Amino acid sequence: MRVRFHLPDFSGNFKTNLMFAEMLRARPDFFREGVEIASFYGVFPPAIWNGGRTQGGVVDKQYVKTVIKAFNDRGIPLRFTFTNPVLEKKHLNDDFCNMILNLANNGLNEAIVFSPLLESYIRKNFPKYKLTSSTCKRITDPEALKEELAKDYSIVVIDYDFNNNFEVLETLPRKADCELLVNACCEPNCPRRSAHYRSIGEQQIAYNEHIKKYPNLPFNVEKYDPDHFRDCPFSKRGIFEIKNLRTHISPDDIWEKYVPMGFEQFKIEGRTASPLNIIETYMYYMAKPELRDQARFTFLKLMEDSGALKFI
Repeated sequence: MRVRFHLPDFSGNFKTNLMFAEMLRARPDFFREGVEIASFYGVFPPAIWNGGRTQGGVVDKQYVKTVIKAFNDRGIPLRFTFTNPVLEKKHLNDDFCNMILNLANNGLNEAIVFSPLLESYIRKNFPKYKLTSSTCKRITDPEALKEELAKDYSIVVIDYDFNNNFEVLETLPRKADCELLVNACCEPNCPRRSAHYRSIGEQQIAYNEHIKKYPNLPFNVEKYDPDHFRDCPFSKRGIFEIKNLRTHISPDDIWEKYVPMGFEQFKIEGRTASPLNIIETYMYYMAKPELRDQARFTFLKLMEDSGALKFI
């Protein structure tokens, strides 16, 4: 049995995720059967190719190298969320994003793609990268989804409006290569989701251009969010608030329904979530229920001892 989790934000959650990977290795007795870390996904800011969530901040080349080495030395791929849907040809030559792909170009790391323009560029110039088809494509027609699975992607992330729709899920080919987002915070069937992804892409480009011109001035994201997507109340939902959504996949569902069907790839979202919500979500999905409290305490103590978590 393999239950492979794709976990959020190798950059912003670097210490948390590195310590979690170490705890999973050192204390497998805390965790449910078959749990693996399939990848840590995200971007190094301010990557202009980023999509799905706006990522602020700036990191340097040395930090990029440090993070890549830390996870790759443990056999864990990084998977870059290069899913900006509004990229133009001029953005393909971005120095920072190309530097990332060059530094991580070892056959282990991967990229998630949306834009056909960027996908073609990566396939041509960085053929070692396995490519994942993004849920940002919002493929909600079952036949179109099957067509996507017939293409040359290592994984296809299923639109989470298909979650728990077993009538459709049963018919899918390549179930082991279908990735399910288990803890979506968005409203099911949100009519604005695709427009929100486009807005995020535009904001990422604007942020990237801003810090190049005005590195010492704050970025006014509201200027680039005329539809007020940032005010959506659902984006702040935590692990305890999403459990009643019809798109929610519980850990028992994973082990008792999805894995027996042949699914083994599961994504936990949370690139912009609070660290405490991330930790609780990891424990909810991966720790054995009867050991969840002990696992959580052990992890928090490890973080406190390392200085990654401080109480004032």
